Amino acid sequence: MPYPTDFRYTKEHEWIKADGKNATIGITVYAQESLGDIVFVELPKVGSEITAGKTFGTVESVKAVSDLYAPASGTVTEINGELATAPEKINKDAHSAWMLKVTLKNPSELNSLLSAADYEKFIAEEGGH
Repeated sequence: MPYPTDFRYTKEHEWIKADGKNATIGITVYAQESLGDIVFVELPKVGSEITAGKTFGTVESVKAVSDLYAPASGTVTEINGELATAPEKINKDAHSAWMLKVTLKNPSELNSLLSAADYEKFIAEEGGH
């Protein structure tokens, strides 16, 4: 599965798509496939601050509970409320089932994240696709 080239990726398998100072965050298809059927997502409240590299929530599957790591620092402006009642949307299409929207504190933080090609290479080395 090709990873969108307009996203940046973390080694913890989150994606971020920035538009100026605004960004959308979710988890990758690789993460979703590793987790299996997702049954619950815990996300921060609107107005919360998230910090690059720190946890901002959890995703629970039939296999395990996994932390979600912020790819960049910022203030949460919106959460995907659909995931509270339909977390399986992530299983259907992880790259369109976003989790949060944030206003970035420092958009240059994205420069340290992986490109789609680098992420694909990383997961291949990790034993992925």
